[in-house]
Amino acid sequence: MDTRISSKLPNVGTTIFTVMSHLATETGAINLSQGFPGFEPPGALTDRINWHLHNGANQYAPMPGIPALRHAIAEKTQRLQGRELNVDTEITVCTGATEGLFSAITAIVHRGDEVIILDPAYDSYEPAIELAGGITRRVPLLIDQNGSDFHPDWQRLGDVINDKTRLVILNFPHNPTGAILSADDLEKLAELVRDTNCYLLSDEVYEHIVFDGEPHHSLANHDELWERSMVICSFGKTFHATGWKLGYCAAPAHLTEEFRKVHQFTTFSVSTPMQHGVADFLISNPEFYEDLPTFYQQKRDHFCELLAPSRFKFRPARSTFFQILDYGDISDEKDESLAKRWTREIGVASIPLTVFCETPFTATRLRFCFAKDDATLEKAAEILCEL
Repeated sequence: MDTRISSKLPNVGTTIFTVMSHLATETGAINLSQGFPGFEPPGALTDRINWHLHNGANQYAPMPGIPALRHAIAEKTQRLQGRELNVDTEITVCTGATEGLFSAITAIVHRGDEVIILDPAYDSYEPAIELAGGITRRVPLLIDQNGSDFHPDWQRLGDVINDKTRLVILNFPHNPTGAILSADDLEKLAELVRDTNCYLLSDEVYEHIVFDGEPHHSLANHDELWERSMVICSFGKTFHATGWKLGYCAAPAHLTEEFRKVHQFTTFSVSTPMQHGVADFLISNPEFYEDLPTFYQQKRDHFCELLAPSRFKFRPARSTFFQILDYGDISDEKDESLAKRWTREIGVASIPLTVFCETPFTATRLRFCFAKDDATLEKAAEILCEL
């Protein structure tokens, strides 16, 4: 018997986030690589989860999510995006955004279908497309003349869309660049897909972390786009609790029906006491997510001020909790090699951008997470300013 496995993902290795976090732990470096906050979830939230943990909420939750949480999600969506969701047919609670993305791609993509993603693209998209038998088509984001801001290339995206295009995956607020969409961008997207049969998958896990008074323009907010969209969101990013793996998919009923066919056999249901606790907290503390942009903008501004004397070039991030730094005046070393070397030699871990791209147009840029306490940011910035 030949026990060798013919891999379904022969070109996939260990994700860069695992590699860099492991290297940071191994070397004792300050970990500004993997995107997890350096502070705890709000106490009122963990108190509610603990209460439900000790008061009977320990059996299977309903497959779509507990009703209280779906109602809380609907209320938040109505409040922020003006979209009235049917709690029974348009909301599904997921085991984190990653499961939501995987289930959505698996539900929609058939063998031979083409799926468009925008580079730099989060690294979970293409493996899911490949497992579904799809073909990935990559469209690079445009970079402005200063090399510091990114934006969808709508002309090129329109040129790539064809009769085989089944799905376009968008990620705004964008990880890793921090790019955001405007209302005009949504109109341009609507024009591109209006006469096509393709669907849209919108990764909006940083929906509450947009800076400088800019609004988040969700696909849920646009009537025409909504009819062909699945919107994936994350409570882990919102509540400083990435380890909880709790998110949701909002989609019209006809897409939710297909999504749930996969979701029920991928994970079936999500942690019951956590769902109850998050539902309670969303309803009683809406100011928490409303204040999140200010909280993270203060982190961004502090980190950028600390780096002002450095040799890095950068524009303050427009969203997320990541700052892109251009090290072109310091080194011409490839970003992945440099990120690993700096982790070992100077003790600060980051994420290279080329690993998210088919064509490495971001070769002198690294991503640093500023969702950390001030002391950690100050120590990291001190080291970086010495380069």
